Amino acid sequence: MSNPNDPFSEAQREGLYRAIFERRDVRSQFLPDAIPEEVLARILRAAHHAPSVGFMQPWDFIVIDSLAVREQVLDSFNEENAKASENYTGERQQTYRSLKLQGILESPINLCITCDRSRGGPNVLGRNSIMEMDLFSTCLAVQNLWLAARAEGIGVGWVSILDQDVLSNILQLPDHVYPLAYLCLGYVSEFLEQPELQSKGWRSRLPLEDLVHGNTWGGALDQESLLARLKQI
Repeated sequence: MSNPNDPFSEAQREGLYRAIFERRDVRSQFLPDAIPEEVLARILRAAHHAPSVGFMQPWDFIVIDSLAVREQVLDSFNEENAKASENYTGERQQTYRSLKLQGILESPINLCITCDRSRGGPNVLGRNSIMEMDLFSTCLAVQNLWLAARAEGIGVGWVSILDQDVLSNILQLPDHVYPLAYLCLGYVSEFLEQPELQSKGWRSRLPLEDLVHGNTWGGALDQESLLARLKQI
């Protein structure tokens, strides 16, 4: 194991940034190939090493390979997706309905990352003012898992079009446990060059220089050289 005080080599830095920039929300490219147990264990271990407020570690991981369970989840998705399509009209609605927004049955493994909102007791260090810090911490575990999976050549897709109460019942979650992220995992035929919603014309990535403010909301950056670098990336 490396010394945590040693600087990252150039290759290590490039590997990290590659995982970040090439991470994709996968829906259509899953292969049926099983994920080896040692690889899945590495990915889960990376998720478990996410930062958490008060070191509360509110996450649990439900590994789902049961076809029966996944079919129930898919039924919930189909019902919620039909409702979501009604938010749009005309061509926008047609585009929405043409999008594939889940890989629940195509991926070999589904994974639900939950947040135990009681973990650490009623008074968690750092959570006194912002009670949602347990949810935010669990999101960091999702990100860790996603980047580790990309480094392993495994695609991840977040299925967010689900009724959380229905999902909780399917997975038999206790009342104090929230199903934060329902994920599809598997090897893929390809990682797309662009996010799929961008390539399908749904939305484009916003310019970073429009999103960086100086000191206050809407404040101009005094560092002209930084602004110029942001435009180059």
